[in-house]
Amino acid sequence: MDEEHLEPLEGGEAHYDPQGHEPEAGETITKVTGMYKDWFLDYASYVILERAVPAIEDGFKPVQRRIMHSLKELDDGRYNKVANVVGHTMQYHPHGDASIGDAMVQIGQKDLLIDTQGNWGNILTGDGAAASRYIEARLSKFGLEVLYSPKITTWQLSYDGRKNEPVNLPVKFPLLLAQGAEGIAVGLSTKVLPHNFNELIDASIKVLKNKPFTIYPDFPTAGIADMTNYNDGMRGGRVRVRAKISQLDKSTLVITQIPFSTNTGTLIDSILKANEKGKIKVKKIEDNTAADVEILIHLPPGVSPDKTIDALYAFTACETSIAPLGCVIENHKPFFVGVSEMLRISTHRTVELLRRELEIELGELEEQWHFLSLERIFIENRIYRLIEEEETWEGVIRAIDDGLKPFTKHLRRAVTEEDIVRLTEIRIKRISKFDIDKAQEKLEALEGEIEQVKYNLEHIIDFAVKYFQNLKDKYGKGRERKTEIRNFDNIEATKVVLRNTKLYVNREEGFVGTGLKKDEYVADCSDIDDVIVFLRDGSMIITKVDVKTFVGKDIIHVAVFDRNDKRTIYNMIYRDGKNGPSYVKRFNVSGVTRDKPYDLTAGTKDSMVLYFSGNPNGEAEVVTVLLRQVGSIKKLKIDLDFAAIAIKGRASRGNTVTKYPIKKIELKEKGISTLKPRRIWFDDTVHRLNVDARGELLGEFKPNDRLLVVNQNGKLKTIVPELTTHFDDGMIVLEKWNPDKPLSAIYYDGDKQRYYIKRFVVENENKEETFITDHPESRLEIVSTDWRPVAEVIFAKVKGVQKETITVDIESFITVKGIKAQGNQLTTDKVKEINLLDPLPYEEPEPEEPETISDENEGDEPSVSLDDDGQITLSLD
Repeated sequence: MDEEHLEPLEGGEAHYDPQGHEPEAGETITKVTGMYKDWFLDYASYVILERAVPAIEDGFKPVQRRIMHSLKELDDGRYNKVANVVGHTMQYHPHGDASIGDAMVQIGQKDLLIDTQGNWGNILTGDGAAASRYIEARLSKFGLEVLYSPKITTWQLSYDGRKNEPVNLPVKFPLLLAQGAEGIAVGLSTKVLPHNFNELIDASIKVLKNKPFTIYPDFPTAGIADMTNYNDGMRGGRVRVRAKISQLDKSTLVITQIPFSTNTGTLIDSILKANEKGKIKVKKIEDNTAADVEILIHLPPGVSPDKTIDALYAFTACETSIAPLGCVIENHKPFFVGVSEMLRISTHRTVELLRRELEIELGELEEQWHFLSLERIFIENRIYRLIEEEETWEGVIRAIDDGLKPFTKHLRRAVTEEDIVRLTEIRIKRISKFDIDKAQEKLEALEGEIEQVKYNLEHIIDFAVKYFQNLKDKYGKGRERKTEIRNFDNIEATKVVLRNTKLYVNREEGFVGTGLKKDEYVADCSDIDDVIVFLRDGSMIITKVDVKTFVGKDIIHVAVFDRNDKRTIYNMIYRDGKNGPSYVKRFNVSGVTRDKPYDLTAGTKDSMVLYFSGNPNGEAEVVTVLLRQVGSIKKLKIDLDFAAIAIKGRASRGNTVTKYPIKKIELKEKGISTLKPRRIWFDDTVHRLNVDARGELLGEFKPNDRLLVVNQNGKLKTIVPELTTHFDDGMIVLEKWNPDKPLSAIYYDGDKQRYYIKRFVVENENKEETFITDHPESRLEIVSTDWRPVAEVIFAKVKGVQKETITVDIESFITVKGIKAQGNQLTTDKVKEINLLDPLPYEEPEPEEPETISDENEGDEPSVSLDDDGQITLSLD
C-alpha cells in the first residue's frame, strides 16, 4: 500500500484511496503503523477486565454483579420475571439481553444466590431454560445475608452516567470457590472449579485459627474424582472425574452419576460412538434421567460387565480430565492464584468487611445514645422553656446551647449545632408524653449494645468464626459433599478394548495384518493392539496392528502382544550358526521398542530356530530330540524337559543341548505351569486388585483359586481374581476362598423380628447367593470367616433394667448347615449392639504345595548337554 493513496479520516486516521487523489491543503496523512497494536491491547484489556474473568473481591464477573445488584433493587420478597430483571440490568450493562439472560440462568442453576421458579433447565440432561418471560427469580435468603451492605459498598457511575452501580459487592463468603467460574478472554482464560459449601466454611474457620487446611472441588453432578494432581487449582493441575457406574445384573450396567462438564446427552453420544468404532459392545441404552441420573446400558450375551466398565472409562466421556486454572482480577490486573490463597484472601476480606460493619454500627449506636441523652436532658430539665423569649433563630440556638452545658459533661462527644437543631424539631406531643424511666431503659439497652459491639471489634476473629459457623448452621443442611474423592487406577486401553477385528498371517511371505482374510487366522484383536512376531532365523519384532505389514519371511510364531505380561514364557531351541551346537532357553519379553528387530540367538550368521513355543502361564513341556547319525554317536533319541531350564532374559545365550546336528524335535508331553502362584493385593484406595504390592495382600493364587466376596446386603459370591474386577461399595469381606472354611453370620430377621446365628459353607461357586432372609427389614449384623469366631451381645436397657452382656462361642452355639437355613435364634431380648471379638485359637492345616520353578533370575542354572555316548547330563554352570 503506497503512502500517497492514504487519505485522513475523521480524528486524524487515514484510509486507502485507490484513485490516488492528492490530499487537499491543510489535510495530513497519518500512518496506520502501530495503531492495531494499541487497538488490540485495548480490546484484550476490556475483555479480560469487563467480561470474562471474575474479581477476587466478590467473585463476580461484571455482568453477574450487575444482575445481583438489579435483583436487590427489585427485591420486595416476591418473584420477578427474569425478562424484567434482564431489562432492569440493561440500565447498567452495555450489552444485549441474551448475555444477561444466559448469565442469570447459570447463577440460578447453581442454587445458591437465586431462588428460582419455573423451568430453569437441567444441568444433568443439558436441557436449556425456558424463555426469560416464562421463568421467575428472587434473591435467596443466603444471598440477601452475604452479598449486600450498602453502607460499606463503593459505588461508581454506570456506562451512560445515569445510574450508580457497585464497584464490588461486599461479599462475606468465599463465593468464587463455592460457585466456580469459567471464562475465555483474549490471551488468557480462567477455570475455577466449584467447591463444597460446608467445607469452605470449615476451611475459612481454620484460616482464622491459623490451622492448616486443604480444599478440593465438589461438583453438582456428583461423580467420582481423583484429586491427586489438583495442584491447588493452579496452572498445570488436572482433575480426573468419572461417572459412577455399577452392575445392575449380569447383562446391565447403570450410570447414576456423571462427570462434571458433561450431561447425559453428550455421555450417551460418546458411548454410541465408541460402540460404532468397535471399542465397546453395547446392545441398548435407556436414559431414564429425571431428578436423578439413571442411564441403563444393556450388554450383549458373553460381554464382561467389569471389562465394559473399564472400557467406558477408557473410550467414552464416562471419564473426563479437567484442567483448573486459577486466574482472577486484582487491582485491575490478571492475578494467577491457587484456591488456598483465594480462600485466605476471601476470609481476610470477610473479616475486614465485618470490622467495617461493626464500626459503622458502633457509630450509629453512639449517635443514638448521644441524641437520646440530649433529648432526655432537654425535656427532663425543661430547657425548651428557655427559647420562649428568644426572637431570633440564633438566639434560640444559643439559649438551648447554654441550657445544655451544665448537663453535658458525661456525653461522649461535644454538642453540635446540628444536635440543637434536631432538639428544636421535637414535637410538643412527644415532650408531653416523655417517660423518664423508659428513656433510661433505652439508654441502658443502647449502652449494652455498644459494649457488645466494642467487644466484637476487640475480638473480631472470634466474631468472624461465629459468623461463619452461623452461616453453616443456617444454610449448610442439604449441602453435603456430592463428589466422592478416590484415587484412580490407570486403565490400559489395550486390556479393555473390544477385540473387534481378526488378525491373520502369511507365514511364507512374511505378512501380518487384519486384511489378509484369505490367509491363516491368528486371533481376535483391536486396532490399538501390538503384534509380536518370531522368525525362523531367531529374530523377533513388535509392531502395531495394521491392515497389512511385512515383518520378515518364514514366520514361526505370531500373537497379540501385551507388554505388561510377565507370565507368558517362550521356550526355544536353536542352532548356533550353520553347523554349530544347539542351545535351549526360556525367556519372557518385556521392555521392547516397537518396530525394532531383536536377535534371540547368539548372533552367529545362519542360526536357525529348531523348536519354539509360547506359554501363557509359563508351561514347560517335554520334547524328544532326534539326532542325526554322525560318527560314533550311539544314542540318537533324548528327552528334554523345559522345567529343568531356568527362565532368563531374552538376550541370554541359553544352555547347550548338544554339539551334534539335530534331525528333528517332537513334542512328547504337554507341560504344566512352572511359575509360582500369583500374589494378588487389594488396594482399598482405588478399590481394585493389583499385582504391584499396593494395599493388602490377599494371598497367592493358582489358576483354579477364587476370591470370596461378601456384601453388607447379605449377598456373597466367589469370583476369579481378575485385575479388571469392580467391587461394590457395600463389600465387607474380600479374601482368598477356602471351600472347606465355614462362614458365620448373625442377622436380624425382619419378618420374625428376631436375631439369628448361622454357619454355612459356599455351596455354589458360580452363583451369587443371599444368606439372610429377603424381608425388606432384614439386615446383616456381623459376618466372620474365622474358624472359631466369638461374638459379644450388648442388650438395651428395658424399663431401667440392664441385662448383662453375653459372649457367644459361635462354633459351639450352632453346627454348619446349608446356606439357605434360617439358623438358631440368638435371643428374644432387645439388643443394642453386636460386636465381633478375637476368635478362639485354631491351627489351620497347611496344604501340600507342589514344587515350582521360580520365574526370577536367581541362583545357578542347570546346563543340559549330551556326553560322547549321546547321554543327556545336567550340570550347574
